[in-house]
Parts: sequence; C-alpha cells; structure tokens
Amino acid sequence: MKTKFERVSLLPPYVFSEINNLKAKERLKGRDIIDLGMGNPDNATPKHIVNKMVATIKNPKTHRYSISRGIEGLRKAQRDYYLRRFNVNLHKDKEIVVTLGSKEGLANLASAITSKGDLVLVPNPSYPIHPYGFLIAGANVKSIRMDSHENFLNNLSKKLNLYKNKIKAIIINYPNNPTTNVVSLDFYKELVDICYKNEVWILSDLAYAEIYFDIPPPPSILQIKKAKNIAVEFTSMSKTFSMPGWRIGFACGNRILISALSRIKSYLDYGAFTPIQVAATAALNGPQDCIKEIRDIYKKRRDVLVTSFKRAGWSVSPPEATMFAWAKIPEKFSNKGSLYFSKILLKKAGLAVSPGIGFGKYGDKHVRISLVENEHRIRQAARNIKNSLKLL
Repeated sequence: MKTKFERVSLLPPYVFSEINNLKAKERLKGRDIIDLGMGNPDNATPKHIVNKMVATIKNPKTHRYSISRGIEGLRKAQRDYYLRRFNVNLHKDKEIVVTLGSKEGLANLASAITSKGDLVLVPNPSYPIHPYGFLIAGANVKSIRMDSHENFLNNLSKKLNLYKNKIKAIIINYPNNPTTNVVSLDFYKELVDICYKNEVWILSDLAYAEIYFDIPPPPSILQIKKAKNIAVEFTSMSKTFSMPGWRIGFACGNRILISALSRIKSYLDYGAFTPIQVAATAALNGPQDCIKEIRDIYKKRRDVLVTSFKRAGWSVSPPEATMFAWAKIPEKFSNKGSLYFSKILLKKAGLAVSPGIGFGKYGDKHVRISLVENEHRIRQAARNIKNSLKLL
C-alpha cells in the first residue's frame, strides 16, 4: 500500500497549527485567550440577509441540487454591483461565476489552467492559498517580494526577463492580506501593460474591496481598459457582509478563464445551497448601509488597537484597509522571528496572533493581528502585554 501522496507532500507543516495547538493547551488550563489570530469575522450577518435565507429554505424546491456556476439572479446581482461600484460592465453568463468563497474559486481555477511545470508568480508574503493552490495543481511557484509598488513592478519585469515565456500567471491581492497594502488604478494600469505585453494571466484577489478606512474605495483591476483580455478577479461576501461561513464568492472577468473555471466546477460541485445564493442576492440588491456599519466597526477596533498597543510599548502602524494589522515585531524580539514571538505573546499575555512566517519567508519580521474581538477585549490584550512583557 503506497502511503506517500505527491501533492500532499508538497505542503509544508502548517505553521498556524503550532499556535492553534498551544492555544488549545492554554485554554484547557482554564486560561482566557484573546484570539486575534484567524481572520474569522465575529459580527453577525445582517438580519435582512438571514431573514431571506430563512424564508427561502422553507420552500422544499430549494433543497434540490443548485447550479455550479451560480443561479442567474445572483450573477445578475454581481453584475449590477460591479457596474455601480466600479463602472465595469460584465456579462452575467460569460464573465461571472459564483464560487464557494474566493479561496475555492482560486484553487479550482489553478487546477483548470495549470499544466505540469507551469511557472506562476506569487507575492511573498502572501495568503497561503495563493501559492499553495497552484503548487497543489502542479505548478512551479516563484515568489516576488511584497515591496513598494514601484519595486514590485520592477521585480516583476526582472522575473519576466529571467524566465522569458515560461510564466503563465501572476497572483495579486489588494487590499492585501496580510500586509494590508493598497494600490491605485495607476498601479493596475502598469501591471496590465506589462502582463498584456508578455501574455501573462493576472488573477486578482479583491476579497477586502469594501473594508477600507480614511482612503478612497479600493479599485478593481477590471477598471483598466485591457484588463478583461488577461485578468480574472475574485471577490467574496465573507468580509463585505460578514458572511464567512456561508461560503459565497465570485470570479469575474476574462471569458476564457471564466469558461475554464465553470467547466471544472461542473465536474466538482453543484454550487452553493440555493437558499444561501438567494440570500446573497438579497445582500447585493438590498440596502447597503450594513456595509458601512461593518466597516465602521473594524475602524473603531483598529483605532483602539493602535492607541492601546502604543501605550503598552508596541507601535503598530494603522492599516488603511482589511480587517488586519500587519505589526512589526518589537526590536527586542526581532531576531527570534515571528513564530517565537507569537508563542511568547500566547504564553505570557494570553494573546493569539498569526506569525508572519506562515505567509512566507519575507513575513518573518511581522505578525498579523485580526480585528475579530470587540474593543474591550482589544484593550484587555494591550493591558496583558503591558503587564506581562517588557517590549522596550
């Protein structure tokens, strides 16, 4: 019996599991752990969305198999969202597919378009599914250091020159998880020009499009004129409407890529449960003030975190977007790395965060802090740090 599986063996030990295991042990001892690790929204899904789900599920006809590419009403709603938010026209049948969250969509597209040995470029640090979705699919993944926008584009050009015509795709993610970086349309224009010239697909993860603070709304790459020739963009309902467990997202853009994703999904799933899709339609078509309310909650938490942690001796840069802070490790612990520092925070201060090394080797000087606890708990975390750790 063969027990070694090639694709599973490609995956390194999951760094975050070390923190999760330690967190579980501390809780078994009766300790109160403030968990700012996983990016799991704690806010309730808005009531009108839940009510639509409840009303729809009472109809037995909605209990049958759904449609893998998404019901027509939901694809229309996503089309309308892109038009009013980005002024981008999308064809509901040829340029939109509903996914089981942006993570599943990206992983299935990787399987759809990857041939053995294809080369794919991924920023580092990066959300884990970005590199590993393609590694699992059999691609050869090369990293680009997540740097200033100008350096990133220069590094991309160098990679293209180095590997010539071997690069199939590049993954980008703005607002970025974990670094919280944002970009302008000028950046997207340069990126599209470079990739169009070199015939490289662009896969854009826009999961945090609606979670931003004190800046203009983040743009979509599809706002660039030539983008639909080479780009597909993934969005999610998880953060925008606080619907993480509902598992609804979208892929939009290039018709060839959307067709490939639709075809592979038709073999793998029957789509999300129909009542969830109907409720998601109600979310996109209904009142949008709930988005601002969710955004305001994260902004207040961000401000409390930055202020209270500074008083505790840890200076954290305020993020302009996402539901995270990308915090540089205090100088005193810098040489020990992010996993060591995360364990110290957990053991001594009862605070769980995500070690930056889990997002790539260039993340090891940082930890990611999620804004998934209320303001009182964030202040308590700061007091725990001040009382338990000498950061200076």
